[in-house]
Amino acid sequence: MHDNALHETILLVLGLLFAMLLLVMLSQKLRISYPIFLVLAGLALSFVPGLPLIVIDPDLIFLIFLPPLLYQAAWDTSWKDFWRWKRPIALLAFGLVFFTSTIVAYVSSSIIPGFTLALGFLLGGIISPPDAVAATSVLKGIKVPRRVTSILEGESLINDASSLIVFRFALAAVVSGTFSWHAAITSFLLASGMGLVVGLAVGYGFYLIHKYLPTTPSINTVLTFLAPYVMYLLAEEFHFSGVLAVVSGGLMLSYHSHRVFDADTRLQTASVWTSVGFALNGLVFILIGLELPVAVQGLGNYSLQQAITYGLIISAIVIVIRLVWMFPAAFVPRWLFRSIRTQETSPGWQGPVIIGWAGMRGVVSLASALSVPLLLSNGQAFPQRNLILFITFVVILVTLVFQGLTLPAIIRLTGVADLEERMPTDEQEAGIRLRLRHVALAHLARNYEADIQENEMISALQHRMQAEAQRTGNLLEALDYDETKRRALQRYHQVLLDVLQVQREELFVLRQEDVFEEEMLRHQEAQLDLDEAKISHMPH
Repeated sequence: MHDNALHETILLVLGLLFAMLLLVMLSQKLRISYPIFLVLAGLALSFVPGLPLIVIDPDLIFLIFLPPLLYQAAWDTSWKDFWRWKRPIALLAFGLVFFTSTIVAYVSSSIIPGFTLALGFLLGGIISPPDAVAATSVLKGIKVPRRVTSILEGESLINDASSLIVFRFALAAVVSGTFSWHAAITSFLLASGMGLVVGLAVGYGFYLIHKYLPTTPSINTVLTFLAPYVMYLLAEEFHFSGVLAVVSGGLMLSYHSHRVFDADTRLQTASVWTSVGFALNGLVFILIGLELPVAVQGLGNYSLQQAITYGLIISAIVIVIRLVWMFPAAFVPRWLFRSIRTQETSPGWQGPVIIGWAGMRGVVSLASALSVPLLLSNGQAFPQRNLILFITFVVILVTLVFQGLTLPAIIRLTGVADLEERMPTDEQEAGIRLRLRHVALAHLARNYEADIQENEMISALQHRMQAEAQRTGNLLEALDYDETKRRALQRYHQVLLDVLQVQREELFVLRQEDVFEEEMLRHQEAQLDLDEAKISHMPH
């Protein structure tokens, strides 16, 4: 029986994965953001007769899905942009989460019979954090200011931590019947601060392993999957914030990755993580839709109509709170501090509107709701658990589908332009390539003058960079491999790899300057990796 259950589970997972892939391809045909389409498809599948009831174990989300998804988001985030917009990110990830939780707590406890303030804070902590994957997926391919996407990405990295801390304190208050603001604030600061410390310490340990042990690209790739789990589990073992541990460790390792990863490792890890992250996200969103029967089941004294009404009211409140919060958060600091007005361009009214409307809820909210225990410590049923789960499902559905589908239209209506007045991407790419070419030519002239005169291949390399001539691969294919030319070819490889390394170091210097966008710098680094991989795999 046990084997049959295991086989059925494996078949179900494989079936969901295959269905998810088909649905994503269909969403691309229909030009609908795939998280929205997957939730709707999962919702439709939940009505299929004979389909088994799928109950998600919250530990499956928190321990299997959440660490790698957070780690990938941290890895892809620009530390420079994150630090540059730390003030609006903090106001959203901490201020807005606490503000939303408080308003939801008081409103829900006043309109829902039998709903206590502690249960209200529990619900507020569950539904306060937006989902980054949904927002970035909807924004993909739409021209918005870099400031907007940077703030949304940064907010999503740390708002999960603050919302989960609110959730835990509220859960403890419901179970124990007591609540202390002093204890809550103290525990919050301890959990957050030590979560950061654990993440940085574990990240540094993995940094040393990558840098000083004889790893291979495959070993490095596996290590990048171990790292988020070690960070998360170690922090949670001591009751610190596992979310902040993964985020801080991921940001640190990403920032220093150029020092420890070679070209093969970067190319391999990037492709593997892209595929795995896509699969995990897709499964999570289709599972959200499939949870409808679980959310409806056991509403108890509440009719389905009552539960839907409460869910729609809370959804509207959550949407309005975020929009109301955005404008004071964006402009009050500018009015109070002259330094902010001089250092930052005005966000205009368009930026706050777009960020305010991009508050789609997702996987963390669902996992938190499912993790509410069935029973209290005294053996009694946890009060209002099924209603909390249903309201959470409605909030996810409304914000993800309604806001997600209308966000592109909102962006078009704002007529938003790039408020930071950054240079166009093609101009940035040309500027980066020109800078790298200049530093490479200077390095050649300074260190390889004799080789340029004596070695025709190194001379050809210099000419290629000066005149953007044909690629060196074509020249290498035409060579006869006698011993003299073999030695010359080996020297050519050494010089070219050295030049590529100098260009990579220059990219690191460019990261310290606020001239080019991180996305463009990453694009050029990938091109250098491809060039290095081609040379490294040539016969010597």
